[in-house]
Amino acid sequence: MANILVDEEICKGCGLCVSACPKKIIVMDKATLNSKGYHPAVLFDQAACTGCAACAVICPDIAITVER
Repeated sequence: MANILVDEEICKGCGLCVSACPKKIIVMDKATLNSKGYHPAVLFDQAACTGCAACAVICPDIAITVER
């Protein structure tokens, strides 16, 4: 089972990972703000994650790590 780790302090909430995810299991966490005032990305269905790393590849701030 794969998992993604989002460094919430680096994430600027651009949403590119949300659009890149083929399973559509990444969303912006509207309940959380980081210290810069952005809503970070969050994986909401870990069981569905295939570990394709499309989110990590597209992230301009290298805020996402994929664990396989």
